Amino acid sequence: MTFMYISIGGFGTHEKESQLSFVGREGTQFINNGKPFYVNGWNSYWLLIQSVEERNRPRITAMFESAAAMGLTVCRTWAFNDGAYDALQISPGKFDERVFKGLDMVIAEAQRHGIKLLLSLINDWSDFGGKIQYVKWAKEAGLNSISSNDSFFFDPYIRSCFKNYLKTIITRKNHLTGIEYRDDPTIFAWELMNEPRCDSDPSGTTLQNWIEEMASYVKTIDNKHLLTVGIEGFYGPSSSHKFKFNPGEYFKNLGSDFIQNSEVAAIDFCSVHIYPDLWLPAKTTLLEKKIFVSNWVISHIKDGEEVLNKPVLFTEFGLSTKNNKTSYSHRDEFYKHIFDLIYKSALNKGAGAGSFIWQLLVDGMDNLSDEFGVVPKKRPTLYRLLKGQSCRLAKVSGVKKWEWFHSAFESKKEWRVSEGDC
Repeated sequence: MTFMYISIGGFGTHEKESQLSFVGREGTQFINNGKPFYVNGWNSYWLLIQSVEERNRPRITAMFESAAAMGLTVCRTWAFNDGAYDALQISPGKFDERVFKGLDMVIAEAQRHGIKLLLSLINDWSDFGGKIQYVKWAKEAGLNSISSNDSFFFDPYIRSCFKNYLKTIITRKNHLTGIEYRDDPTIFAWELMNEPRCDSDPSGTTLQNWIEEMASYVKTIDNKHLLTVGIEGFYGPSSSHKFKFNPGEYFKNLGSDFIQNSEVAAIDFCSVHIYPDLWLPAKTTLLEKKIFVSNWVISHIKDGEEVLNKPVLFTEFGLSTKNNKTSYSHRDEFYKHIFDLIYKSALNKGAGAGSFIWQLLVDGMDNLSDEFGVVPKKRPTLYRLLKGQSCRLAKVSGVKKWEWFHSAFESKKEWRVSEGDC
């Protein structure tokens, strides 16, 4: 399948501006083209790995088309694959151009569909390499001082390798568009790391130092894009009075510290995740999970408003299907609860700036699914729920009649949302 990336005639003025403008921040609000910008987003971590083989690329197009149909605005995805199969970074400083061209395609396809991207730059977990792969590379280079996987955060050699990775990614020129990533407004923001933890130093000092160093470094290369950390939102030693909002005692000792990490000057907005199934005791009821989520979400939004003066994005949320007592209707009820909290904040011009469901897929991807994965069109009630959240956030931000939808989709009525759908 051949892809062409050209301007499509007939875009409305707002659509052209949306494509060409960077999302900025004014206090606790995201701003795009002078209007508040609220995120109804989703996670599809798999876009890069599916972009390498041409036979898989139609899945990327199908995902963006489905998302556009629901009015989703931002996709969070991985901009890394370190040392694994079809690795982007084969070894420190050595990149596979074939894979890089796949990432180029992902960004160009997102632009073509009016979608922006939140690009995560490394994993704390071992999936797709992550910090563990950098530690392996350091050991292979003969560094005997490596003590644990957390050496990623403080070893000089590893920090240098990661900085080189950051510079390579951020200054990459897209072979399809001719635009360097740092100059491309299709990218909503960079995320330093997916779910960073450093439990070898529960004081939080090690991770804090790394965030300050890497965030400042990113801004020296790219001062156009927003930047976030990628933390899960657990409260640490700097805000012990908030330990009661954590899912349990264990979570205060992971080396992350929501308030302190988010206060870093070069960090533009806060990230929080929501996984009561993974964090709370197995026998927790749906009602108890909703109560936890209410407290968790409201607490972090208040932090954004009263302490940090920054937007708060809930960049992952999900409810597992592993629990036999959890039905799809329970999942819809749970997701609606989160959407309602975000919408209430938006109505009040609060710091709750949006959320990202984990995770969305398209047909034929069962092998990449997990206990949270869903193909939207196979779950009509969730599809309508996602679309409804897009509708009301669009109205709050002042966007009329789904202006961001490309006229290219007008002939495909199943891909266009009418004003009546709101």
